[in-house]
Amino acid sequence: MSGPSTYNPKSGFERWLDARLPLPRLMHDTMSTFPTPRNLNIWYTFGGILTFCLAVQIVTGVVLAMHYVANANLAFDSVEAIMREVNYGWLIRYMHSNGASMFFLAVYIHMFRGLYYGSYKNPRELIWIIGVLIYLLMMATAFFGYVLPWGQMSFWGATVITNLFSAIPVVGNSIATWLWGDFAVGDATLNRFFSLHYLLPFIISGVVGLHIWALHVPGNNNPLGIDVKSPQDTVPFHPYYTVKDAFYLVCFIILFAAFVFYSPDFFGSPDNYQPANPLVTPPDIVPEWYLLPFYAMLRSIPNKLLGVIVMGGAIVTLVFIPWLDTSRVRSCRFRPLMKQFFWAFAVACLLLGYCGAQSVDAERFGVPLVWVARIASLYYFAFFWLIMPVIGLIETPKKLPASIAQSVLGDNAATPAE
Repeated sequence: MSGPSTYNPKSGFERWLDARLPLPRLMHDTMSTFPTPRNLNIWYTFGGILTFCLAVQIVTGVVLAMHYVANANLAFDSVEAIMREVNYGWLIRYMHSNGASMFFLAVYIHMFRGLYYGSYKNPRELIWIIGVLIYLLMMATAFFGYVLPWGQMSFWGATVITNLFSAIPVVGNSIATWLWGDFAVGDATLNRFFSLHYLLPFIISGVVGLHIWALHVPGNNNPLGIDVKSPQDTVPFHPYYTVKDAFYLVCFIILFAAFVFYSPDFFGSPDNYQPANPLVTPPDIVPEWYLLPFYAMLRSIPNKLLGVIVMGGAIVTLVFIPWLDTSRVRSCRFRPLMKQFFWAFAVACLLLGYCGAQSVDAERFGVPLVWVARIASLYYFAFFWLIMPVIGLIETPKKLPASIAQSVLGDNAATPAE
């Protein structure tokens, strides 16, 4: 996709370094002159925003780890001490806790954009699969981090989620005991979760590097979902997309700062400001908002094992999307029928999130929300395993543009080479 390198060392040191460790050449070829489709829109800026979010989480997490005490008797007080006694500890802690929500907000937009524009299709299957792996690692990291404040919701959230593994036949109890490090959630569990929460972001960084590497082999997809056919279809990544991405990153930072400074506990639970108490169960145990759709699936199934299978299957399904979509057209822009089902899928995901945040016996307009969650869960799986394969075979797509340049420039575009 990128072609031969155009890097030209300008000094003796650059030539010396290029012959031994060509980092400047790598940065030049991947960040400066990399040919990028000229029609990328706002939804393609979230890759850079996600990199920013990861950096914020690692930097603030390292600072917090310097003051946090991973002990069941001291963890809650150590978090309060960070907030009150460490210089700007409140800011670092709120940046870290709200940063997790911003991270997931950006990754969900990134994933839905990939679904809408068919970024998972040939030749980008591996990019999508690595992205799903990053998403799994993010979920695990977020769960471990949610336990660390050791408040009521942290403790009972850890208890509920780890107990799910006991539903697995034969090995379930052994896995749960291994996660606890004891026979119940306690001090050993907190130590293990702290270690894993500290380690996983660095693993995510490595997998993100692999994700970017895989992206640079076939190059970016684009909103039209058509391949680059001539040099006129692309522009250098710098300065065109560095400026665009920087502008939208600033907009995202403003939103991020609004939560940190004006509503830092917007995504939190009041119960987590009470120390963990194994003898008192909160009225409703609710995970963070970014895990609510899967939690709704779990609660909508009366059988514990079947609920775990459905919840796990919802995530595993994402890996098979490149092969479930049978259409030869990537972008939903040119798939009028698929577009309708896609937006219905987005609504189903929002409904699952809403149902997951409510009490298990809640009703709206006389309809039990557990049934809404069941219908939305059914549509979730039907969308991938039934609708995607069938629609791809029966749908008649709209006519695709001859090239990216023609779509962008109209009559001013030169006829692409045959």
